[in-house]
Amino acid sequence: MYTPSALLDAIIKVLEHDQGEVIVSTWFNDAEAIAIKNGRLIIYTPNEVKRETMQKYYFDNVARAAQELMGEPIEPLYLCGENELALWRTENDDSVYGHYTFAKFIVGPSNRFAHAAALAVANSPAAAYNPLFIYGQSGLGKTHLLYAIAGELRRKHSGMRVVYVRGDEFTNELVSAIQNGSVAEFRNKYRQAELFLVDDIQFIAGKIQTQEEFFHTFNTMHEAGRQIVLTSDRPPKEILTLEERLRTRFEWGLLADIQPPDLETRMALISAKARDLNFTLAPNIVQYVAECIQSNVRQLEGAVKKIYAYHTLMGRELSMEMAEEAISDIFRENPGAHPTPELILREVSSFYSVPVERIRGTAKTRDVVGPRQAAIYLIRELTGMSLPEIGRFMGRDHTTALYAINKIEERLKKEPDLQNEIQDMKQNIQNR
Repeated sequence: MYTPSALLDAIIKVLEHDQGEVIVSTWFNDAEAIAIKNGRLIIYTPNEVKRETMQKYYFDNVARAAQELMGEPIEPLYLCGENELALWRTENDDSVYGHYTFAKFIVGPSNRFAHAAALAVANSPAAAYNPLFIYGQSGLGKTHLLYAIAGELRRKHSGMRVVYVRGDEFTNELVSAIQNGSVAEFRNKYRQAELFLVDDIQFIAGKIQTQEEFFHTFNTMHEAGRQIVLTSDRPPKEILTLEERLRTRFEWGLLADIQPPDLETRMALISAKARDLNFTLAPNIVQYVAECIQSNVRQLEGAVKKIYAYHTLMGRELSMEMAEEAISDIFRENPGAHPTPELILREVSSFYSVPVERIRGTAKTRDVVGPRQAAIYLIRELTGMSLPEIGRFMGRDHTTALYAINKIEERLKKEPDLQNEIQDMKQNIQNR
């Protein structure tokens, strides 16, 4: 009996014998066999072009070779990217991804409506709530609900094509497709999906070409009756640089918000996470952690893991003193509230689709000078760095930094579009 890796290696040898080593290695050199399950060999590749080629030209060959080697029908299932792999594992694997289910989503007053809406979509996709738009601060469970919807629908419809992407990844993939001349493949990937999940959709705002592409993708899928689920850190009307036609479409279906959990829900989350790790926390420790960390579910889970690590790796007794020590570096403000200049520069680069090296470079064209001045302005406002420090960080002197700040301040008084851009970038930075 072959292991998944051994089976893929054997299949590749068969293909190389038939078609040549160079041709096969071009497409399979970074392919990884994940599992053999339900008559399928799950093959992962990080490259979309390679996945499309393997699907188109190597489906029958791989299936034929697998059947000869295994003595039973085996078809390949090609997955591309960490997100698709995670979604597959949501349904099929006993790994960490298995906890992204509705059963393991702790429901409380702050998220009950969003949970009910997500469950309704999973039970009847594209029936009423299309799109479903879930919004709330980072770390409150929006991605959990996306994965839960995907897992539930895949359990019911094993062949359903599910595509998950983050808003900034959608932009990056589009840019790569344009550069590589593979826009048709890019469009097919998304527009042929039966369930389209987009996390942090706010990151496409302000990007003209990305919004144009997403607009047509959205229309194609919606008209075909395919379910779309979007998440954001804020509702559509508060994404200031989002095109009006997209804002309107995002509001076609159902808007559902998630608020920070109340104390009782936080305590339930902590106890549930401890059970997942097969240990129990005393009620006073559970309440202490819940009172320290009030607005981020991921931080709550991280705190429980830290306490568990202190207990198991260091042999410490599960006491209040140990819990206080373990989480002392966790229950602090969101790092986005005190961003680094590097984070700000990356956000400005992403927002304007101008590489970081060009922003910090010497070019003086309008498409670079505007983002450069915006970066300097935001660094000054969000970090409190001195003008000489900003100048050194940007490869300039303090007088250039001062000029950039004054220029942005002047423009803000008379340019509403720039006001919206600055506000959106601030929000993105603070929710990173």
